Amino acid sequence: MATIRAFSHKEITPQNTHLSSFKVLIESAFYGNNVTWIDDLATAYHLAKESSGAILTDMPVTHTEELGLPEDAKVIVFNDGKVVGRTAAARRIIEHPGIDRKLYEGILRDALFQGTRKKFYGSEVVVGLDEAFMVKAHLLLPEHYETNFYSYLLNFQLMTKSWEERYQRSKEYPETDIFLYADPDWSHPDFPYGLSLFDPEHNVAAVLGLNYFGELKKATLTLAWATAHRNGFVACHGGMKQYQLPNRTFTMAAFGLSGSGKSTITLAEHDGKYEIKVLHDDAFVINQTNGATTALEPSYFDKTQDYPLTNPNVRYFITCQNVGVTLDEEGKKVLVTQDIRNGNGRTVKSRYVTPNRVDHLDSPIDAVFWIMKDDTLPPVVKIDDPILAAVFGLTLATKRTTAEHVVETTDIDKLVIEPYANPFRVYPLGEDFAHFMHLFKENQTACYILNTGFFKDKKVTPEVTLTSIEKIVEDEAEFKNFGGITEMSFLPVTGFDVDFQDASYVAHLRERMQGRLDFILAQETENDGYNKLPKEVATAMEKVISKLSALPS
Repeated sequence: MATIRAFSHKEITPQNTHLSSFKVLIESAFYGNNVTWIDDLATAYHLAKESSGAILTDMPVTHTEELGLPEDAKVIVFNDGKVVGRTAAARRIIEHPGIDRKLYEGILRDALFQGTRKKFYGSEVVVGLDEAFMVKAHLLLPEHYETNFYSYLLNFQLMTKSWEERYQRSKEYPETDIFLYADPDWSHPDFPYGLSLFDPEHNVAAVLGLNYFGELKKATLTLAWATAHRNGFVACHGGMKQYQLPNRTFTMAAFGLSGSGKSTITLAEHDGKYEIKVLHDDAFVINQTNGATTALEPSYFDKTQDYPLTNPNVRYFITCQNVGVTLDEEGKKVLVTQDIRNGNGRTVKSRYVTPNRVDHLDSPIDAVFWIMKDDTLPPVVKIDDPILAAVFGLTLATKRTTAEHVVETTDIDKLVIEPYANPFRVYPLGEDFAHFMHLFKENQTACYILNTGFFKDKKVTPEVTLTSIEKIVEDEAEFKNFGGITEMSFLPVTGFDVDFQDASYVAHLRERMQGRLDFILAQETENDGYNKLPKEVATAMEKVISKLSALPS
């Protein structure tokens, strides 16, 4: 089996490094008399559709037999309150600088004690859809949140008999199962935004005071990515697809925050020009040894802002969160999407939305695309130096979106740096740099930057981005030197002229690169140097700034 579920009597001692106070606290809650175990989707569906606050639409779910749902299953909607996105301010990682272990042990004990007074549902899923990487995950969620419980079992792979057999054949890792305890009703005066508490070394987490479904999904992925990272995989928050060309394949990975366009890029069908295999649009891992990739989830948790009811992909919705419902001309309850109700409307879509979906690819990645929203960068930039390629991923510049619930002091329009588009990292940043550096240097993976925001004051449309990617895939892209920086070049795109004789543009570009360098240097002291980076990181960005300084200003 892939991960450790049980120990012998002799192993249950303080010396067992797989045990910790947090693991014992959280796992113990799973065996309480107040827990009802659910092991099939049909039961979870019935619980969800009868849940108070749930809206059972008249829109049928497709592929019910394959999904293990009742034949007459309908799309279920559940709406949250003010908060309709993930809350980064709630995250606390045990063993990170500044985290008081004893304080959080006490808070967790109290939260678990309060939870004994109500009924919980429990179930288990598998994270990782190929025998090369599988981790078992267990969830506890209280009654009245049956819709989120149902969505969780849809988003990940429910541990059915056939999947249990596959899991038993999967590669073994010296890791324990994931245990996730969640209580959205919890509150604490010191944590007005809730608390997401992680002990990643022991694969346990508690999500307290947060009812947005994405918290459960990302908490599970946080632990799964950390497990993969410890065992020779590159943890990836992005999308991956493979183009089937007449005489070869082209495999690409696109890394970006939710709302950056990674799902649009990954799931695009290019008007049928190519046969395409889709691995996933959000979560996968790369084996550093052989370059093979494995998807972590079968379903897609996507924004509904680009899906009017006339979009054929709506047929594959199973549940929806934070969207409206109205009556159509036949008096049937249907969805109101496109973020009319609020920002960040969401759906769990089934895997069948992508007909050529795969869960594992043996072929190594041909190219990585960093998705940014930096108005000093043209639509496509190529990076030819492996160190600089990893550095630009480390300093991925973008903007926050409605996928995230930001606290009042945060400017959502401000450009931010989110290394490797992964705000869910629970290990030192330098380790991710080393993994991606290996990908570019040893695997000779190509690297590109996609600006999906504005270049100067002109919006880069999805059509521009997808057409540019097609040129790269077909090996027809002709790049030009980027301001004298030999390691960088850009793809000329009509309407997006790049003028390195424009002093104001060069000054703005240099300012953005300096911002990246400032971020790199800040890691020396922030959080007691937890994310301190190798000297070559700063050196690579300093060289870029030096060459830009030689241009007209």
